[in-house]
Amino acid sequence: MWPVIFFSVLTAAVLLHHFWDKRRHERRLASAMQEYTAQALRQQQQAVAQTQAEQQALFDSMVEGVLLLDNERRVQMANPSLREMLRLEGERLGQPLLEWVRWPELTGLVGRVAAERRVTDVDLVYSAAGQRWFNINGALISDSEGLPQGVILVFHDITRLKQLESTRQEFVANVSHELRTPLSVIKGCAETMLNTPADEPGQRVRLLGMIDRHADRLTFLIDDLLTISQLESGRSILNRQRLCLREAAQHGLDDLAARAQERRVTLVNEVPAELQAFADADRLQQVFSNLIENAIKYGRADGRVIIAARPLESALEISVHDDGPGIPPELCDRVFERFYRADKARTREAGGTGLGLAIVKHIVQAHGGQVRLESAQGQSTTFFFTLPTE
Repeated sequence: MWPVIFFSVLTAAVLLHHFWDKRRHERRLASAMQEYTAQALRQQQQAVAQTQAEQQALFDSMVEGVLLLDNERRVQMANPSLREMLRLEGERLGQPLLEWVRWPELTGLVGRVAAERRVTDVDLVYSAAGQRWFNINGALISDSEGLPQGVILVFHDITRLKQLESTRQEFVANVSHELRTPLSVIKGCAETMLNTPADEPGQRVRLLGMIDRHADRLTFLIDDLLTISQLESGRSILNRQRLCLREAAQHGLDDLAARAQERRVTLVNEVPAELQAFADADRLQQVFSNLIENAIKYGRADGRVIIAARPLESALEISVHDDGPGIPPELCDRVFERFYRADKARTREAGGTGLGLAIVKHIVQAHGGQVRLESAQGQSTTFFFTLPTE
């Protein structure tokens, strides 16, 4: 009897131990599965977070502007480049597009993207940021089932390209005019000479004088074009030497004395005799000629043009002053641009291509100096430039 009981108890104990061992194994297995699942979830979340961080870093580092909208046309993401382009402060996410930026044409473009699914190379002007031009590409964002989720727009700032295109068109128009005028005069004089009797030498001399003057005008135009091309390409070589600044300024004044006399302008040289500069004499002569000619052309009739200079720490500062009507403040930063002319009507009447001040800027910078201007509108204009003494 006892052996049976003992065997039964032993069997029950073995079964119970096996049962608890199995349960323990199942719990460990379940715990391991939970830990594995949690770890996989954490890794997935980390991977998603890393991907999002990389995408955000990519968008933040892009030169192009990127705008992401949802189906309700609310702003979900705008990278720093776009906010800088549009001069907007803060992200202001979640706002409707029309509240985020006052740009009706952009709202219309978003509607077009939603209808056509993709729009490329659309040029829009944004007036609120100072007349800036943008080339915009847009696409509809869809999920795996093809349902629309929003719109993404990529902005390229093409303001500079538009400005250059405008400058090019203006330059072509200006040069065409400057070329056409002397060529027309030369052709007219030649035709008149062909029909002038041989016994009228005075008429022929007068016509030849006109041809000579307008041929010089063509030469000056071509020289300016070649000069600015050489300076901007870096092919111009400076022959620097020590020279007397007062004498260099006086040469410029003497060359334009006849032009000044026509407008009854007094030319004054106030450059101290002891000042010496280290510069290319021919290029410096171009600087003086262009600045003095501008001062005579745009200054006041019966006025004064004054050249002065003063020493700085390691350079000389030279100024050319006129008492003309001055230049509006908003145009002062642009007068040194190629082909730009502040007073187009007056420049066309007086002649010129708008290259003179651009040549001045490049020559001065090639010497290691700087050029600037100060203008009191209605009173005067003074151009300053610096030259090294060593």
